[in-house]
Amino acid sequence: MEWLSPKLAAWPVGFDDATTQQALRLSRLPIVAGHLALMPDAHLGKGATIGSVVPTKGAIVPAAVGVDLGCGMIAVRTDLVAADLPNKMEKIVTAFAQTCPAGVGVGHQEATDAAYAWHKTHGMPTALADGQRGKSLKQFGTLGSGNHFAELCLDDVSKREPGTKDRVWVVLHSGSRGIGNELASGHIKNAKRDFADLVQGYRLEEADMAWLQEGTPGFDAYIADMNWAQAYALGSREAMMDAALARIFKVVGKGTEVQRINCHHNFCQRETHAVDGIETEVWVTRKGAIKAAKGDLGIIPGSMGAATHIVEGLGNPLSYNSCSHGAGRKMSRTAAKKKYTIDDLAKQMKGKAWLSAHAHALIDEIPSAYKDIDKVMAAQTDLVRTQVILRQVANFKGQ
Repeated sequence: MEWLSPKLAAWPVGFDDATTQQALRLSRLPIVAGHLALMPDAHLGKGATIGSVVPTKGAIVPAAVGVDLGCGMIAVRTDLVAADLPNKMEKIVTAFAQTCPAGVGVGHQEATDAAYAWHKTHGMPTALADGQRGKSLKQFGTLGSGNHFAELCLDDVSKREPGTKDRVWVVLHSGSRGIGNELASGHIKNAKRDFADLVQGYRLEEADMAWLQEGTPGFDAYIADMNWAQAYALGSREAMMDAALARIFKVVGKGTEVQRINCHHNFCQRETHAVDGIETEVWVTRKGAIKAAKGDLGIIPGSMGAATHIVEGLGNPLSYNSCSHGAGRKMSRTAAKKKYTIDDLAKQMKGKAWLSAHAHALIDEIPSAYKDIDKVMAAQTDLVRTQVILRQVANFKGQ
């Protein structure tokens, strides 16, 4: 860990100047309680550095939480082992495609029973228009696009426990889809619009750092929608995992679930932490970071061609009980598309079943566009302990 300023603690791996400067600007906000913590996967983001943990007192920066409210990971260990899997792993990729609709704006053709059941329990934000209500139902239990993915993996337990076989895991990455984006974007716009009247005499270094003050109608409305969207994302991952497991077990001919982990890495919640030596109630925004209190289980993926770590939190107070959410990008999507080719991607995905027919749409997700997951994990040994390392054998990614 390094102190980049009195208000910025960092676990740096390949930080560029733009990333550091953005984090420094955010750390200087008067609402930041204590210091900002920057995880090893940190890279430039909108509103706040991706990979940052931001404790605030009496206020929240909606753009720091981001537009994919509740985005996160879910992983399930099954009782299957490598020998149970089909010879042609493309069958698993097909199973993901059939159960996890993926792509920009893509949802189920008709809302599922799981979607109706979840919405019956949780309701919908009152401000939603009819079209948004339909979107919320149809996109529940779907993957999305970009770096969202579904994978079948094998763990490394046999290396530590001689005589065991590679165990099969299913891992998914998704968030609150279009409805979460629309809710968050509306609140970010409102925060920018109202900031000058809300906080008179303070000049923001970036417009995206506009905050909502606790106790105001805008703050209360944001909290309600944020909590709903975070619950939506969690439930959506559960439903998607249930559907994917059922299809995979049908393909294999057997299988049951042994262990399940479901964690956010784009979210905000009220917590108590030591600030200047005093236990203080604060809002903790984790933008690309996992809660890693002592004993918490988390999922830290590398890239579509690199390892995923199942970790246990160590509860480091300097990180506000947090750790990285992945390897983190080392170059933008635009830069990756300019630098790499379909052949480059194919070479880096050798030995895995994946959407090779759609390689042209996945170049920006090439493993080389991401930081080295081994270096990222080595930089945060004081934040988490790796329990299991997973290697992918089948990858399905949103386009």
